[in-house]
Amino acid sequence: MPTTQHWADSYVEKTVSAKEAAAKIRSGQRVFIGSGCGEPQELVRALTARADSFSGLEILRLLTQETMSFAAIADRTRDASLNIRSIYLGSTKTEAIAKHKRFITPMNMSDVPSLFTTRKLPLNVALIQVSPPDDFGWMSLGISVDVTLAAARSAEFVIAQVNPRMPRVMGQSFIHVNYVDLFVEYEEDILSVPYKNAPSGVEQFIGKHIARVIEDGSTLQIGLDAASQATLQALSNKNDLGVHSQFLTDDIMHLYARGNITNQRKGFNEGKMVSSMAVGSRDLYEFLNDNPAVDFHPSDYVNDPFVISRHNRMVSLNVAHTIDLTGQMSAEASASSRFAGISGIPDFVRGAHRSPGGKSILMIRSTSKGPDGVRRSNIVPNLVDDVVVVPRGDVHFVASEYGIVNLFGKSLQERVIAMISIAHPDFREELFQSSKELGLIGSERNLGEAVKAIYPVKLEEVIEIRDERITIRPSKPVDERRIQEHYYTLPKEDVLSRFFCQKSHFTRTDVEVRSQTDYVNALSLVAVSGEFGFGKIVGVAEMMRLRGSNIAEVAFSVSEEMQGKGLGKLLLKKLADAARENGLAGLMAFTSPGNQGMIKLFQTLPYKVQKKLEDGDLLLTCRFDELA
Repeated sequence: MPTTQHWADSYVEKTVSAKEAAAKIRSGQRVFIGSGCGEPQELVRALTARADSFSGLEILRLLTQETMSFAAIADRTRDASLNIRSIYLGSTKTEAIAKHKRFITPMNMSDVPSLFTTRKLPLNVALIQVSPPDDFGWMSLGISVDVTLAAARSAEFVIAQVNPRMPRVMGQSFIHVNYVDLFVEYEEDILSVPYKNAPSGVEQFIGKHIARVIEDGSTLQIGLDAASQATLQALSNKNDLGVHSQFLTDDIMHLYARGNITNQRKGFNEGKMVSSMAVGSRDLYEFLNDNPAVDFHPSDYVNDPFVISRHNRMVSLNVAHTIDLTGQMSAEASASSRFAGISGIPDFVRGAHRSPGGKSILMIRSTSKGPDGVRRSNIVPNLVDDVVVVPRGDVHFVASEYGIVNLFGKSLQERVIAMISIAHPDFREELFQSSKELGLIGSERNLGEAVKAIYPVKLEEVIEIRDERITIRPSKPVDERRIQEHYYTLPKEDVLSRFFCQKSHFTRTDVEVRSQTDYVNALSLVAVSGEFGFGKIVGVAEMMRLRGSNIAEVAFSVSEEMQGKGLGKLLLKKLADAARENGLAGLMAFTSPGNQGMIKLFQTLPYKVQKKLEDGDLLLTCRFDELA
């Protein structure tokens, strides 16, 4: 409680040793310990030293690196000395965490502060770590504001470890000397996580896929994992990014230093990176100290879906451990940190959905090794014994090293096809068969050539045609319906020149061969306008190697509104380049002798074009070793 005594005198009188401070804690009390890398290590050591003298003590923690294992003490004393309440949400697959499943209290991060302030869960003691007081007696909670500020304000008795190495951060991070009961001055390194500059190839592929759907001016929330690091590194060519995130990391600091993050187009809290916790290296902590570009706020603000939704183009980036074919997501924490499974994910997923131009993206490694060393698919038919962290209705974008898909607005059958397309090729057929057994997809369906295909992302290109952005890319199994719609909207004369007959029906079988290719012997390119996952196909260019030949036959169709704008020429050039790279010797096409558009299109290639009439049709051929 505040006093009328001058704060400096009060501070001196209330300064004690860690041992003396720990002696104030009594059996039966509930003790909160500051979270994350802001953990007051000296206070925790002093408390641990007295653990056997307690009876019925409850330790409440949010996020910890387990520098002192209270769980081991609870196991040894059969919970008699102390009990643990760990606020966490996620899977408990990791053995070290599953062993202590009984301690987990599942909650959304945005709800935790009110649990303390309303005294629905009263706190007797709060152990926190702060920076030294400034000239006015204010101390900063530094890199761990999250739920720690609410705990410090609502606990009956507050003990603060004063550490000169704790950064003084701006925002709502301060607590006054008069509101602390005891001080322990102890200088030591703040807990840190060494920066790793080189994520694996899998994470880098995931990051590159995600970077393609993040626009300039987006506001980012990022998780704590290698895939998140790789994604941030892949954003090094983006401009005017903003940050509103539960965590600040070294990669965010590096993007800010490069000028990629400016926070000028956030639409809310502009000019500021906003967070509630920092996890990273000592360089990161130095960057945060007295930095006016960074504001820390409690979790009930940073994780509030309403606050999140106020940002322009809010993008949430989180890692899933397992996702089933319908989109249900499970997260898992690591045994050492519990970081990946922390319960802020649902808050940001829902907030990002409601942001103007926002999107939520879940990242997943297609496979992982189980305890027995056997590789398993992380995309599974259905979640059986996993905790669902994000329900299927909230899952939009999902990215693996094999691609990125948008599940929003998709039927279960469409979701199955999308998820299998980004699964590891070794498991696709098995997943496909399981989906049939579960009734998620028609029994007559097949994967065709897509069962082992690796999506060639390098063929993607974004162009502008008369102020309209068009994405040219290889077709995917999820494009089946949109290719079908494209054919149905073609004028009759275009249908005739493309199919050599007046087709009026375009069945799924007609379309499957164009959406399920192996990208080597058969390749379809689509030109798409509009939002990722919902765009309209305005052009289709197809290439198929002729059996027993090293020549590929090509065919085209371009929507009426896009004709005469150079789209066909670009599609043909990309097909020719892909064919050469795949070892083909040349291209051929059949057309009517009067189809001057197709003839002129073929002649735009830098190769000699041969013309020959066969049964009334005109055969156009070119070889890549014969330049015009």
